[in-house]
Amino acid sequence: MCIPPPNVTGSLHIGHALTVAIQDALVRWHRMRGDQVLWVPGSDHAGIATQAIVEKQLWKERGVRRHELSREDFLREVWQWKEAKGGEICEQLRALGASLDWDRECFTMDAGSSAAVTEAFVRLYKAGLLYRNRQLVNWSCALRSAISDIEVENRLLPGHTELRLPGCPTPVSFGLLFSVAFPVDGEPDTEVVVGTTRPETLPGDVAVAVHPDDSRYTHLHGRQLRHPLMGQPLPLITDYAVQPHVGTGAVKVTPAHSPADAEMGARHGLSPLNVIAEDGTMTSLCGDWLQGLQRFVAREKIMSVLSERGLFRGLQNHPMVLPICSRSGDVIEYLLKSQWFVRCREMGARAAQAVESGALELSPSFHQKSWQHWFAHIGDWCVSRQLWWGHQIPAYLVVEDRAQGEEDCWVVGRSEAEAREAAAELTGRPGEELALKRDPDVLDTWFSSALFPFSALGWPQETADLAHFYPLSLLETGSDLLLFWVGRMVMLGTQLTGQLPFSKVLLHPMVRDRQGRKMSKSLGNVLDPRDIISGVEMQVLQEKLRSGNLDPAELAIAAAAQKKDFPHGIPECGTDALRFTLCSHGVQGGDLRLSVSEVQSCRHFCNKIWNAFRFILNALGEKFVPQAAEELSPSSPMDAWILSRLALAARECERGFLNRELSLVTHALHHFWLRNLCDVYLEAVKPVLRHSPCPLGPPQVLFSCADLGLRLLAPLMPFLAEELWQRLPPRPGCTPAPSISVAPYPSARSLEHWRQLELEQLFSRVQEAVQVLRALRATYQLTKARPRVLLQSSEPGEQGPFENFLEPLATLAHCGAVGLLPPGAAAPSGWAQASLSDTVQVYMELQGLVDPQIQLSLLAARRHKLQKQLDGLITRTPSEGEAETQRQQKLSSLQLELSKLDKAVSHLRQLMDKPPTPGSLEL
Repeated sequence: MCIPPPNVTGSLHIGHALTVAIQDALVRWHRMRGDQVLWVPGSDHAGIATQAIVEKQLWKERGVRRHELSREDFLREVWQWKEAKGGEICEQLRALGASLDWDRECFTMDAGSSAAVTEAFVRLYKAGLLYRNRQLVNWSCALRSAISDIEVENRLLPGHTELRLPGCPTPVSFGLLFSVAFPVDGEPDTEVVVGTTRPETLPGDVAVAVHPDDSRYTHLHGRQLRHPLMGQPLPLITDYAVQPHVGTGAVKVTPAHSPADAEMGARHGLSPLNVIAEDGTMTSLCGDWLQGLQRFVAREKIMSVLSERGLFRGLQNHPMVLPICSRSGDVIEYLLKSQWFVRCREMGARAAQAVESGALELSPSFHQKSWQHWFAHIGDWCVSRQLWWGHQIPAYLVVEDRAQGEEDCWVVGRSEAEAREAAAELTGRPGEELALKRDPDVLDTWFSSALFPFSALGWPQETADLAHFYPLSLLETGSDLLLFWVGRMVMLGTQLTGQLPFSKVLLHPMVRDRQGRKMSKSLGNVLDPRDIISGVEMQVLQEKLRSGNLDPAELAIAAAAQKKDFPHGIPECGTDALRFTLCSHGVQGGDLRLSVSEVQSCRHFCNKIWNAFRFILNALGEKFVPQAAEELSPSSPMDAWILSRLALAARECERGFLNRELSLVTHALHHFWLRNLCDVYLEAVKPVLRHSPCPLGPPQVLFSCADLGLRLLAPLMPFLAEELWQRLPPRPGCTPAPSISVAPYPSARSLEHWRQLELEQLFSRVQEAVQVLRALRATYQLTKARPRVLLQSSEPGEQGPFENFLEPLATLAHCGAVGLLPPGAAAPSGWAQASLSDTVQVYMELQGLVDPQIQLSLLAARRHKLQKQLDGLITRTPSEGEAETQRQQKLSSLQLELSKLDKAVSHLRQLMDKPPTPGSLEL
C-alpha cells in the first residue's frame, strides 16, 4: 500500500488520522499473519500552497518578491524551506504509530518522481493523449495560475451575499441579477433586456442569444443589436441551449469568459474577446476608461455608465452558484489560455469499465455511481500551472520567425537534446541551428500524485512487474477529491503500465464534529490529532485560531464556538485511544461524527485493560510457567466459558479484517476485554485464586487471555499492546517474537476447539440471573449485605444449567450462598421475589437485612418522584422533533420501575405482618 501523500506544507488533521489508523491496522494485521507487507510513505510537493508560503516568508523576512529572484534562486529557497519545515508530517505519522517502510520514503519532487513525471508526459504526448491548445481554463487571479476542477468550490448563494476577496479592500456583492437593455439597431425604441450576474464581462459580449421557439423574439431573428457600452453591432442569434423561461429568455454571449458561452460561440462561429487579464484587471479591449481597473471596481463603473445612458433596467436577488478557488478564496475567472491538456475520454472509459467489470472494486459499493458519473462527464485535463515550484513541463518552443496566424511549433523530450532531435525532424533543419525555449510552466501537482503508486516503486526505471504491489489502497475521502485522485491514478496507471494500480479501494467517510458539521477553521471545530493525543489547554487552542488566516468576524465566531465545545481544553487521550475510536466507526457507512468525549471514554477502556493486566500478572506470580495454547484444557465451566468467548473474539476480529470493516474488530475486542474478561471472568475467578493451594487451571487461562487478547488488540492499539505483552513470561521451549507486531495473529481456526456455543447459551441465563439479583439489591438498597438466594424452576430439567455456576453466580451478584429450591416447593415467606422467565423465579433473603419501616418510607418517596415524572410525561405535549417511539419507551420504563417498587412494598409489608417459616430459609 501507499499512503495518500499529504501536502508537505501542512500538518495532519483528524481525517488524515483516520486514514492512518485504518491503513496501519490492516498493515499490522497482515504483517502478524506472516504476509510480506510494503507500506510506502511519502508527501506531496503541493505546488500552489508551498510556493505561496515561501513567497510570504520572503516578503515578511526580506521584503523580496518572487520575480525579483531568478527561478533557480527561488527554487533554492523552496528546497531550504522544505528541508527545514517539511518534516512535520513524518513526525506526526510516527506519533500516530504508523508502521511505514521509512527507508522507502518518497517525495513527489525527488529524482525518482521527476523521472516518472517526465516519462509519463513524453509517453502520453507520443500516444496522442497530450496536446497544447488555447481553451478556457479555471483561472485564479490571486494565484495567477490555472487550477484543477477539483480545486474549484462551487458555492451556492441563496441571493444577495457579500464576500471578502483577496486584493479587494471592501466586500463584493454577488447573488444579484442585473438587467441591461440592448437597443435594436435601427429601432431606438425597441430593446432586448438581458439579465447578468457578471456585468464586468459586458465588454466581452459578442452576441445575444434567444431560443428559436420563443415567440417574444421571433420578429427580431437575424437582427442586429447595439452593445450598451461599446456601441458596436451584435447579432441576435438563436440557440436551443437558451432556457426561455429563465429571466427574460435572452442571454448575453461571452465566449472568452464562460464555458457554456464558449460552446455556443463555437457553434455560431463567434470570435471571443478576452476582456479580463490574468491579474483580474480589465484589458485594453475594454477601452481606456476601463483598462487596468480591477474587475469588481470596473463592475461598479460599468453599472454607473449604464444608468447614465438609461440602459439599466433593474436589480434583483438571484440564487446562483459562484465558483471559488479553494486555494485562495478568490472568485474563479474563466480565461482563454494556451495550455497543455490530457485527453481523458478514452482513458476514462477504461477506468469506468474496470469498475463495471469488477476488475476494480470500490468499497462501499455506493461510490460506484459517483465513479461512473464522473467518468461519463469527464473533460480534458488542463495540466499547465503558472508556477515555479513543481515539475517543469518537458516541452520546448522552437523559436523561429513565423507568418501571421501560423501556429507555434512545440516539441517534447525527456531532455533538451531529445527535444532538439524531435525539432530537427519536424522542421527539416539541423538541430544545432535551432533555438529552443522551454515552457516555463509546471505540471499540475495532481499529475505527479497520480503517478505516486508507480514512481514510489521505481517506475519507469524498475522493470519488475508492478503486480506485486499489494492490491489494496486505502484513501482519504473528501467526496469529489477522492474520486479525482483515484481516477487520475487509474487512468494514467492503466495507460502507462498496462495494468490497474490496485484491484480494491476502500473509501472511508468524512470526519465531522459531534453536531454533524464539516470541520472548518471558520467554525472553530477543527481537531488536530496531536491535541487529542497529548491534550491541550483552551488558551493554546485560542492562540492557534488567532495565528490562522481568519478575518475578524470569522475569528470571533470560531473562538466562541471553540470555547463552547472545549471549555476546559482537550484532555490527554493518547494515541491508542484515538486510533481505536476512529476505527470503531463504520468505515463503510456515512460520515463519521467524532467527539473528544468519545476518545476520552476509550482512554478509560485502555486504563481498564492496563489494570486487568496488572491483576493477571499478580495472579500468575513469579514462578508461573505458561502452557502452549493448544495444550490448554479448561478445568471448570467458567474457564471453558471465557476461552469460548476468546475464540469468538478471534473469529469476529478475523471477519472484520477480511471484510475491511474495522468497527466489527473494535466491537469484538471491547466486548471481550471489558464485558467478558473484566466484568465477568476476573470477578468470578477472584475467590478461586484465593484458594490454597491455587488450582492450576485459572492462571493458565488468565495467561492465554492476556497473551491472545493483546495480540488481537495489537493492530489497533500498538503502544499499549506492546508495553503489556513484553511483560508476559515466555513460553518454555520457543523463542519469543521480538515484538508483538511480528508475533502471530490468533486465527479463528486455531482456537475453534475452544468454542462451546451451548455452554455460552447456558451461561447467558446465569448472567440474566445476575442482573435480576443486582436489581433486587439496588431496590432494597442492600449495599454491604450478602443475602442468601434461591432459584426455583417449575420445569424439573431447567435448574440443571445453574448447578455448575452457583459459586460464580453468588460472586457476580454480590450475594451469599446460592441454592436451588425444588420444583413445587413453597416459596420462602418474606423473601424478595423476581421472575427470571415464565418458569424460573429467584428469591432473595430480606429478613434481618433490611428495616421494613425505613425502607417503606424510602420506597414511598421514590415512588412519588417516579409517578410525578410519569404524570408529567403523559400530560406534556410532545416537543417538536421528538419521536413517538422515544416517548413510549420512556413511558414503559417508568411504568416498569413503578411496578418493581410496588412489588418491593408488598414484600416489605409481608415481613412486617408475619415472620418467615424457619424451614423455608434453609439452603
